[in-house]
Parts: sequence; structure tokens; C-alpha cells
Amino acid sequence: MLNQVILVGRLVKDPEIRETSDGKSVSNITLAVSRNYKNAETGEYDTDFLTCTLWEGIAESTSEYCKKGSTVGIKARLAMKKYKYDDEKYFTYPEIIAEKVTFINLNKNDN
Repeated sequence: MLNQVILVGRLVKDPEIRETSDGKSVSNITLAVSRNYKNAETGEYDTDFLTCTLWEGIAESTSEYCKKGSTVGIKARLAMKKYKYDDEKYFTYPEIIAEKVTFINLNKNDN
């Protein structure tokens, strides 16, 4: 069995790192990933905006070296996350958890 996702995209904003209550470093980044086919209605390429969770060393190095516009490759896995609302209703959604980040093209401009 295999649970693996490969994404290549651009960061939509500078990564921000934070600490959990137990002291672990974590960052959520959003990647703009262009589709490889054109939209039939507009004739333009659509883009998906995907949020990825980065933990500890991966979060720290990405936050240190990458900025908005940097192109990164992510090897990740999917995990189902449960979210509670209205004190009784739940829904689940897939969370993209990065296992490796490759810096492809770093945006060194200070925007």
C-alpha cells in the first residue's frame, strides 16, 4: 500500500513558523499548483491552492530559505483530519503532511 503525494508549486506567501503547546515547530504553507491543461471555458490554465503542513526541521528550513514566489517540490502523505463544529457535528478532510521539501527556485526578493 502507498500513501504518497508529489507536488510542485509556488509559495503564495512567506512561510511562518510557530510552536505547538508541546514545543514542536510547525508551519502551514499554501502552494499554487498550475494544472497541465487549459480550462475549456476560459482557455487559461487553472491553478489549485493547496495547504500543506510542515513539521520541525522541514518547517524550520523552509521558513528560513523560502519566500513568497519560491518554487518548491513536496513529497507528502495524506492524513484524514476531523473537524468539529456546532458542538456536535464533524466533518473530515484530507491534510497534506510534508515529508520532504526540495527547494527548486528560491525567490530572494524582499517583497
